[in-house]
Amino acid sequence: MAQYLLSVLDDTTESATAAEMAAISAFNEQLRAGGHWVFAGGLASPGTATVVDGRDGEAMFTDGPFVESKEYVGGFWIIEAPHLDVALRLAALGSRHCNRRVELRPFLGA
Repeated sequence: MAQYLLSVLDDTTESATAAEMAAISAFNEQLRAGGHWVFAGGLASPGTATVVDGRDGEAMFTDGPFVESKEYVGGFWIIEAPHLDVALRLAALGSRHCNRRVELRPFLGA
């Protein structure tokens, strides 16, 4: 099966509501039960990011997000699906459960 990244797109740094967290937990259980679960996690706000650039020898560390944007990745799922149609259906369910837009991308070589 191919693996896909489902990125949860958010436009606020406020945490999900209790109802949204319960719905996300239910979706996680659906993924596990269906054999699609690989890994998932929520991310801290963009203000906690550090950009690391080690390309030219000694690493440079810059506080804050790499780009300023109205939206950011607030969390993600890594799933397995036999083909794109299944992955799209799961992405739609994830979007509904977390009450956010979700970007679906396949892993290279998957």
